Amino acid sequence: MGILWFILIFSSLTGHGDAHGPDSCNHEGGLCRVGNCISGEYLARYCFEPIILCCKSLSPTTAKS
Repeated sequence: MGILWFILIFSSLTGHGDAHGPDSCNHEGGLCRVGNCISGEYLARYCFEPIILCCKSLSPTTAKS
């Protein structure tokens, strides 16, 4: 039963078309994070949808002090 869950989760993560992967995220100046982006970052896209996010830093002009 455990293997069935692993296969289901793996196929769910790889089956989404919007996921670009960590290499694409890092190349564009982002970081892959699990769950939520930290303060001062925004969600740019997904590394592996819907769990692993590609977060990018806010530019200094848009960050609130």
